[in-house]
Amino acid sequence: MMLDRLAPAIFAFLWSTGWIVAKYAAMHADPITFLAVRHALAACAFAGLCLLIGAKWPRSGAAFGRAILSGVFLHGLYLVGVWYAIGQGVPSGLSGIIAGLQPLLTALAATFLLGERLSVRQRVGLGLGFAGILIAISPQLLASLAAGLTGLGIPLIINLVAMTSVTYGTIYQKQYLQQADLMATATLQFVGALIVTLPIALMTEEMRFDGTWQAIASMAWSVIGISMGAVFLLLRLIRHGQVSRAASLIYLMPPMVAIEAAILFGEPLTLPVVVGTVIVVAGVYLVNRKARAEG
Repeated sequence: MMLDRLAPAIFAFLWSTGWIVAKYAAMHADPITFLAVRHALAACAFAGLCLLIGAKWPRSGAAFGRAILSGVFLHGLYLVGVWYAIGQGVPSGLSGIIAGLQPLLTALAATFLLGERLSVRQRVGLGLGFAGILIAISPQLLASLAAGLTGLGIPLIINLVAMTSVTYGTIYQKQYLQQADLMATATLQFVGALIVTLPIALMTEEMRFDGTWQAIASMAWSVIGISMGAVFLLLRLIRHGQVSRAASLIYLMPPMVAIEAAILFGEPLTLPVVVGTVIVVAGVYLVNRKARAEG
């Protein structure tokens, strides 16, 4: 199908804009509050689509629970960490580069939990991706460590830890929701994400949302372009390919986000960022070249 051929490129673009929206949203709203509203609207939108197309809902309470729990990890805890870090001043381009850790973590986890085997070429590619990310974030991280983790040190670490949540969510999706209806699953996943984000927003933020057109436009794109468009494609990719192959698409995020952030926010394309993203792109080439040969 044409959608299957174009899905990786469309997903990469849509997903990359998430870091840009997070930067804009932080100017007009508390980040976790913004996420809670976004998850609520996305859940309602997907529920409406489910009713329209007659989606098949899970038949048991356990299946409902699995779909909701996957959303806790895949969208909830993951995005809380990322958006908190960006709200604290972590450059959106740098946060996008950190997202490249996911393919390495997911491929390694899939090896142990799902029995997926990685070729030597894939392992080299994953290693290159990891090295490229370390190079890209090294100046900010080393500077924060030298200052006793002041400044961006703790937000950077939280951003890094958030990668484990989306990694586990991806594995969990593959293990327990492979045959579930995509639309119904997406609806319940955003319910799970809301269950996480709303209490955190209530406990830690003032629930600020200034209602400007920039805030509303950011919300609209977050719900329609990212929560609905990108997430639907991500679920489709997870279903139709290996977990490590689907996750390797995240390697395309670092250069795209870095360039978008440089154009829109003037974030500098420093030498470590440029070198790191080039190495990351080389890594994704090696991982996906092997995946195509197998599929």
